[in-house]
Amino acid sequence: MQKNYSRRHFLNLVGAAGGSTAIYQTSLALGLLPETGPLALADIQKIGDHRKKVLILGAGISGLASAYELERAGYDCTVIEASKRIGGRNLTLRSGDHVDELGYDQVCNFDDDPNLYFNAGPARIPGHHKHVLHYCREFKIPLETYVNDNRNAYTQDSKAFAGRPVRIREYMTDARGFLSELLHKAVNKNDFEQPLSDEDKERMLQFATVYGDLDTNAIYKGSSRAGFKHGGFVEHGELKGVLDFSELLKSNFWRYRMHWAEGEDQAMPVLQPVGGMDNIIKGFVRHIRSPILTNAQVQSITLRQDGVDVVYNQNGKRNKLSGDFCMNSIPHHLLSGIYNNFPKDYAAALASIERGHLCKIALQMKERFWERDNIYGGISWTTQPIEQIWYPPHGIHSQKGIMLGAYTFRPENGRFFERLSPDDRIKAAIEQGEKIHPGYGDYVDCGVSVPWGRMNHIMGCNARWSEELFRTSFDRLLNPEGRHYMMGDQISYHSGWQEGALSSAHHAMADINERVQDEISGPTAMG
Repeated sequence: MQKNYSRRHFLNLVGAAGGSTAIYQTSLALGLLPETGPLALADIQKIGDHRKKVLILGAGISGLASAYELERAGYDCTVIEASKRIGGRNLTLRSGDHVDELGYDQVCNFDDDPNLYFNAGPARIPGHHKHVLHYCREFKIPLETYVNDNRNAYTQDSKAFAGRPVRIREYMTDARGFLSELLHKAVNKNDFEQPLSDEDKERMLQFATVYGDLDTNAIYKGSSRAGFKHGGFVEHGELKGVLDFSELLKSNFWRYRMHWAEGEDQAMPVLQPVGGMDNIIKGFVRHIRSPILTNAQVQSITLRQDGVDVVYNQNGKRNKLSGDFCMNSIPHHLLSGIYNNFPKDYAAALASIERGHLCKIALQMKERFWERDNIYGGISWTTQPIEQIWYPPHGIHSQKGIMLGAYTFRPENGRFFERLSPDDRIKAAIEQGEKIHPGYGDYVDCGVSVPWGRMNHIMGCNARWSEELFRTSFDRLLNPEGRHYMMGDQISYHSGWQEGALSSAHHAMADINERVQDEISGPTAMG
């Protein structure tokens, strides 16, 4: 007797052939997953004559959003920022800008041109990051599409294909062709624990044939999806040769890079502000009336029953402010160096979060050679320490461009570049880039590097939470300790993204609003 095919087995096959996006969409269609929706902005009610003072530590995007929202509701806000600049890790470098790295004095030597800039921190805005997009709309910041994924870019792995770069479209087309051929054979055997019905079997065979571009004998022999070796326009196109399947498996590209652009945060389209990500910061600054104290390093944070005291040093002078509430986005790993009276478990939870070591290196190129190679935006991947090369999607067909020559996610690669001098970082990025684009170094005008683990007053990024730490400590830090609130992307499940920082800030503001409204309304009479 024939049985229906189980959903679990079916989803396994869908995943093998179509990746995470196929599983996600199929699961939604089957009603196995809830649809996601945007987080609400904090509804902060005006407090009228009931004056409340909020001390905001850090002028990154979470601190600026907090000042903007709270002052509009009548709160008295002061922002205290350790650095000389406003924006935190939202940093866009242009001609003449200074890089505040511990121990090195870098100046960005790009040409003075509006297209030649480098988003050293956040560089992309996914379409579901509602808080970020809300403020772009609020401040009328023009946005443009950012090309985050380009199948004409390359994957390069020293352990596969003799180290030569391979077009991503070739790799993905051939990989899916081989998988579809295997799937076709598996369906024909029909020896699953719970076999497909005849009707579903026929559909699955058709799916495998179409998805993998198999021939009439269900064999993968190459596909025009990988591009043509010759011709394809006014003369017959000659298909490229099929990559060796064993070499495909040797390459690390399939482990996460192959489906990387299918994740919700990376899937096209993503956006960027025209002219640089720091235009969001400039939008906040234009609209905030509250004082933003720069070059002001916090020395102590003292929690009181009815508020918080903060002592800071600005230009050699010691100052003290008292507030009804404190919203704190100082990096968690720096708080142990600031006097505080936090409870032991609270301080221990903060100290348990590991700091990230992301590093970005940007290169000004004399000419946009990649466009001659049919690459317009997107990312090339490599197993070398630089990990990625980004191609600028703006300024197309202009003479010069800023290429992201390295973006490290793996901590060991970030530390590798942290140990080098700025000049040696540029040299290493060029040497490694040569394996993807021979002659790469000939096009480099100049470069600049931002190792976030060495940036003054920040000394890290992208807080690294373990699953165990999320389970034991996240709620402890998300909720206030007295009238003190931690915030920023470090107190979110979306570390490393501006949306995480803003979500954290709005969560804290909503709680402050509720407490203040309760104080204003007074105790409720008992009936």
